[in-house]
Amino acid sequence: MAWLHEDNDGMHGGFTTNQHGRALMKPGEASKRGNARGHVSACRKHGLVLALGMAAACPVAANATSFGGDNWTVDLSGSVNAFYTTTSCSGDTVGGTALAGESLGCGGQKDRTTIGNGLLPDALITKFSTTQDGIDIAAQIGIMVHTATSDALSPNSGVDVRQAFFTVGTKDFGTLKLGRDYGTFGSNPILSDMTLLGVGAPVQATQRGRVTLGHIGAGYTYLGSYGQIVYTSPSASGFTFTGGVFSPVDNTGVYDSRTDPQVQLQVAYANNGFKAWIGAKTQKFYAPQDSGITPDSFSMDAGEIGASITAGGFGLLANIQAGKGIGILTDGDQGDVKGVNYLLQGTFQVTPKLKLGLSGGESKNDDDVVSTGDFKSNSNITAGVYYSLTKSVTLDLELGQTRSKDYLGNSEHMNGISAGGIIFF
Repeated sequence: MAWLHEDNDGMHGGFTTNQHGRALMKPGEASKRGNARGHVSACRKHGLVLALGMAAACPVAANATSFGGDNWTVDLSGSVNAFYTTTSCSGDTVGGTALAGESLGCGGQKDRTTIGNGLLPDALITKFSTTQDGIDIAAQIGIMVHTATSDALSPNSGVDVRQAFFTVGTKDFGTLKLGRDYGTFGSNPILSDMTLLGVGAPVQATQRGRVTLGHIGAGYTYLGSYGQIVYTSPSASGFTFTGGVFSPVDNTGVYDSRTDPQVQLQVAYANNGFKAWIGAKTQKFYAPQDSGITPDSFSMDAGEIGASITAGGFGLLANIQAGKGIGILTDGDQGDVKGVNYLLQGTFQVTPKLKLGLSGGESKNDDDVVSTGDFKSNSNITAGVYYSLTKSVTLDLELGQTRSKDYLGNSEHMNGISAGGIIFF
């Protein structure tokens, strides 16, 4: 898992949601100029999160800048955040993607502190929209950077462009998206994760050089960033369908892709604070020719089901992902192994400004095979306090514990605390 370490690209980018982590528009939905202005007003009213996830859910964030000319509307928005995180790791040594271990969780030490990004990077989002010949057209480019480095000389100039796509559509037809963007599978638990505004698992090896992990690898698999062609249907009685083909990905240097694209599908329902979804994804992986790796190929076939509800200040979220080759952090990263991810979360809006939350998740392999390095599971539980200082600034305090286990009975745990804030503009 070399890509996890500090000198590699991070894992997160930006789309926009409201402060409760819910999309204000359908993924990739184009809007007419007048409708875009309406969404601008809604976004300013609720405040937005530039989150890891899928497509642009809202044109601009709180206090964003919007201007136009020649029938085009251009919206600029973004976010900046910083969190003081400190971790302490102990227990037996667990190999593989053990997020609670010294190597990843504490960045090679027993204890470690970093001041850097939380689950979100710093982001600048540019969105373009217009209507031509009765067709809604939009495009988005998202540029992300990180805050923390491992020393006082290294620059943080690594620019991460996770979004560069355009959409075309009509009210009756739906929307077609083409370009680079986030995946559909796994988007809902990440969108609704309370640690979106904070840190979640404060994994030091990823925070230095990018971001923390939230519940990635300990509750859900990262949704990924792909070249894609995706269709989203109009809403019909609260139901929407999203599906498309995605550029197939390689498997951490062991397996690779060939001619078959990855396919992702999702059906979702939303109405009056309730949302439910079911999704799936599939891709074929192949061992390099004459490599002697067994099996010589395998299919990633994964499914997801979940729901969330908000009523009277209370919020509840439950999500399950399971399948063969689903991976702990990303597509097929454990090889031809069955896995399952669980996420359960409860929140309470104490006042209009103050929210409390408790979330727990686990990602585990179901097979005891040598190829996984005897790694079994990661789990994380996080308690958080989130305070809206203004409509643009949120201050956070989180306490959490992450545990990693293997099939030999070894376990490690990482205790973490984080404090800081995020601003949206």
